[in-house]
Amino acid sequence: MGFYRFYETHIFPRFLDLGMRPLEPYRGEAVAEARGRVLEIGFGTGLNLPHYTEAVEHLTAIDPMDAVKKKVQSRIDAVSFPVERHALAADGGLPFADACFDSVTMTWTLCTIPDPVAALREMRRVARPGAPLLFIEHGRSPDPSIARWQDRLNPIQKIIGCGCNLNRRIDTIIESAGYRIETLDRFDAARVPRTHGHLYRGVARP
Repeated sequence: MGFYRFYETHIFPRFLDLGMRPLEPYRGEAVAEARGRVLEIGFGTGLNLPHYTEAVEHLTAIDPMDAVKKKVQSRIDAVSFPVERHALAADGGLPFADACFDSVTMTWTLCTIPDPVAALREMRRVARPGAPLLFIEHGRSPDPSIARWQDRLNPIQKIIGCGCNLNRRIDTIIESAGYRIETLDRFDAARVPRTHGHLYRGVARP
């Protein structure tokens, strides 16, 4: 195993689990509307689990990363609904029938997917008609000076962040995949550098 593979598998997931703590207050509102059979894209280390309500009946989690296993399993064991995990890339095709999920959630994930439009089209395919895509993502700032710094830092960020991009226009990408954005809040997260903390939180529907 090369160093970068070791970093990607063993070091980065722990760093990510710790580094996401300042964003924890934003998770609950982002996934509050999730209902029924839920598809979560970008499960990571399971940080969304305690924020789902009793309206969730079953969670199907997609993420190519499978690390920090004991900590993740303890979070799964703490929730009342079953969690089914798949170590898959979201843009490679999802092994589910059309229109089989009631809600789709996506938190701090779209920045990393190599082909985000392909992934979103798959999410749209497996969601029932009218099912919400509930999302919170970081992306390109509307402040031109911050956006320029995001462009400068992006090549470095993609390496240390295992594919994470700082400068994606999240709303444009979601609409490009055939979604209609129903609500969208854009704001800078507290206690996070503005290059990394401009957030897009909202609800979109097919």
